[in-house]
Amino acid sequence: MAKTTPSRKSPPKTAKKSISPKKPTKTKSPAGSKSPAKAAGKTAAKSLPEAGQKAPAFSLPTDDGKKISLKSFAGKKLVLYFYPKDDTPGCTVEALGFTALKSAFEKAGAKVVGISKDSVAAHCKFRDKHNLSITLASDETGDALAAYGVWGEKKLYGRTFMGITRSTFLIDEKGVIAKVWPKVKVNGHPEEVLAAVKAL
Repeated sequence: MAKTTPSRKSPPKTAKKSISPKKPTKTKSPAGSKSPAKAAGKTAAKSLPEAGQKAPAFSLPTDDGKKISLKSFAGKKLVLYFYPKDDTPGCTVEALGFTALKSAFEKAGAKVVGISKDSVAAHCKFRDKHNLSITLASDETGDALAAYGVWGEKKLYGRTFMGITRSTFLIDEKGVIAKVWPKVKVNGHPEEVLAAVKAL
């Protein structure tokens, strides 16, 4: 009888595992901390300088083509009022109020300067449209706004955004803040500031 040769069985094939690249592990940032990208979008509001403190220095272009600084007003009283935006209802009422009392402020030895982030060109349109005679300074970089603590997070109708908190500072002849009006309500405000200037 012919011998049958046992058939050789090939070893079982082992399924090759596909090795997927490891996903980078996400490191959790400490609670309460924000990523640099998010932090760059929002600047925490500083507290407003208080009466008795030296007024922060600034240097800004104005609607008349000049540049003003805190040193420009040495020996004079200065009213710096910060407002959100040119040609908006509340800001227009406030600017018209200060314009109407400009001569009274000057008689009391004070200059009035309005400051916002609007450009000089926007200031000129605002001035010409409403015949404003007070000085309007442009702070597009936001340096003065930050120094005076008026730039920060605001909420309106459930929306959160960065903007200017309407505020006014009365600075004396020596460059010291004499009075601060935070979160200003425009009606009657110029008259209130004038009374403070006369009492200084």
